[in-house]
Amino acid sequence: MPAVVKLGGSTASHQELAVWIEALAGASLSLVIVPGGGLFADQVRDAQKRIGFSDDAAHVMALLAMEQFGQVILERHARFRPARTLEEMQGALAEGKIPVWLPSSMLVTAPDIPATWDITSDSLAAWLAGRVGARGLLLIKQTDALSERDDVQGLTGRGIVDPCLATMLPSGINLYLAGPHHAAAAAQALAAGTLPGTRIESLVPAEKAG
Repeated sequence: MPAVVKLGGSTASHQELAVWIEALAGASLSLVIVPGGGLFADQVRDAQKRIGFSDDAAHVMALLAMEQFGQVILERHARFRPARTLEEMQGALAEGKIPVWLPSSMLVTAPDIPATWDITSDSLAAWLAGRVGARGLLLIKQTDALSERDDVQGLTGRGIVDPCLATMLPSGINLYLAGPHHAAAAAQALAAGTLPGTRIESLVPAEKAG
């Protein structure tokens, strides 16, 4: 089963983006990349405040914002392939490529994804991890405020992950968060078949885990 890696849109304007791209492209384990929304999603938030439109419309626009950053990622390396469906992901992986998820086709009408800003690409990456049976989920952030003592609830309280991540995580998944200081060593870890970053306690609510 592939690991799922959310590449945060917050990396877009930092030098770490190029480092992460090369590291992910050199991975020996199977990966699916989930693009964050970043500055593209920020534009949707700003437009909603200025001109006014529903959360349903903003939800669709935010998914398209992820796809915009996805296009940025796709052009950075020949190993990356666009994937709008699980079948396209499987096809890319079978060819030794790395699918970059363009999520709107799967999520615009998904009944278990509410139209709210409380759900970001963090939770959507967790949702996808459940669909592909991933054993590992890596969230790449533009913050180094991480430690092995962290858990999902604490990270949520500090605004590092979104409020819905705890309930969207598949049971038993290995969750990692990585920031800029992990970038330099990421290529070696991924080439060796492991996920870089800080292992995060990812206990899910008992009613979901059962």
